[in-house]
Amino acid sequence: MNAGGSNEWKSDVRMSHAGIEAVSAVLAESGLSSSTIAEQRAALDGMAATSPPPEGVTVEPVSLAGRAGEWLTPEVDTVDGVVLYLHGGGYCIGSLGSHRGLGGRLAMAAGCPVVTIDYRLAPEHPFPAAVDDATAAYRDLLAIGASPGQVAIAGDSAGGGLTVATLLALRAAGTPLPAAAVCLSPWADLTQSSPAYARIGDRDPMVSKSGLDLMAEAYLGETDPRTELASPLFAENLEGLPPMRVEVGESEVLIDDSLRLTERLRQAGVDVSLTVWPEMIHVFQAFPSSLIPEADESIAAVGSFLAGVFGSQPRRSPPG
Repeated sequence: MNAGGSNEWKSDVRMSHAGIEAVSAVLAESGLSSSTIAEQRAALDGMAATSPPPEGVTVEPVSLAGRAGEWLTPEVDTVDGVVLYLHGGGYCIGSLGSHRGLGGRLAMAAGCPVVTIDYRLAPEHPFPAAVDDATAAYRDLLAIGASPGQVAIAGDSAGGGLTVATLLALRAAGTPLPAAAVCLSPWADLTQSSPAYARIGDRDPMVSKSGLDLMAEAYLGETDPRTELASPLFAENLEGLPPMRVEVGESEVLIDDSLRLTERLRQAGVDVSLTVWPEMIHVFQAFPSSLIPEADESIAAVGSFLAGVFGSQPRRSPPG
């Protein structure tokens, strides 16, 4: 792992992790690299069927700001907080089902409920629909009784970029910000212009420049990809955002998004920590720990971070 502040990451390590090799073989046959978004949606949901929430997590339907969601509550609910989780999928794929397992594991690690939302997807609902839905869901949590100090926002991949975009939109509107944020392998630069695509593109079995270009086009339409609520890496001002944790794999093309975003956050005075996981691929936390033990290690670290943040807040009744 590396938690340093450098905005550059260099490695010549080639994939040798047995679990990563096994997952890569599954991904190659999964259909996630299919040419149509409809096929990719089906493939991701099919894979998720093999990763239900862990035992000890109850799943209850919920509606936030008119969008369907799920309340994932651990049996051991010890922390006074709730995590609003924004799923990944390039703003085009992903669902409540695809991230039920990851959300449940995070709930167990943090010791508090995680609520996921079915935000609108492109191309049917292009930018800024996802940002509008995420900000509205956060405000709805406050409306049903959560205080900002009880809420964290987290997400993976596009959901990680959306997490930062949501913070920026809330700040611009004068809405009180949540206590913390977590970004797993955030997609924060929709221009796909970082050197990582050429440097390690052949090592990432899950994400490619061509695939991200396709999803960026579907999500953005005519919107400039450097618009800050689409690509928060290019935000003019990142000051005043809450404490943040960024987790990324060494062998994924989005590593530069994490490195550069972390550096910009630090320059803005944000309390941000970065962990780079050797040999790990995009959102490795979503895969079974029996194959990738680092998945549980990362989730446990994120859970500890969130529990620490929430532990500093006054005890209140849970929302709802």
